[in-house]
Amino acid sequence: MKASQYLLIIATLFSLSISSVYGGDLAYVEPLLTSAKLQGSGRLTWWGLHIYDASFYRSGNLSSPEFALEMHYQKSFSGISIANRSVEEMKRIGVPDMQAALWGKNLAAFLPNVESGQTLTAVYAPKHGTIFYHNGKQIAQVPGGDFPKAFFGIWLDPKTSAPNLRTELLGQSCPPPIFNEAC
Repeated sequence: MKASQYLLIIATLFSLSISSVYGGDLAYVEPLLTSAKLQGSGRLTWWGLHIYDASFYRSGNLSSPEFALEMHYQKSFSGISIANRSVEEMKRIGVPDMQAALWGKNLAAFLPNVESGQTLTAVYAPKHGTIFYHNGKQIAQVPGGDFPKAFFGIWLDPKTSAPNLRTELLGQSCPPPIFNEAC
């Protein structure tokens, strides 16, 4: 077998294993996000530690405002630590301290502790706000239009602390309309 054929087989197997790691079944969000399609996925690491794999879904129509972000955790975290980190990241992208703290309290009230292998999914649907799921079961709904821009901005805003992950999530497409970003 030629080296180029061997590399092609390895690349194909790698891409199949990546697709099984990223992009789980989001049938539970179908009422909010019809025809959900994976736009992009990536991995968050911190100091070499694999924290989570993230998958970003859009409806079949990219101008549609609905979208979902799923995090498949590889480490265990308390809900409070996830909420606190979310607050810090919101401040980083420009959310005022008091507003970020208020949203952080709200997040801390419902975010569960997660174990390795579990997922948290957030779906934005303008008529419903932001709906959160833990392992496919709805855990909370946050109404309003300001919160999703701040929360999803943690990953999708140009000022994110994880620009490589943002690039992987967006793939070759634009961010959702709530970010008002020119492509």
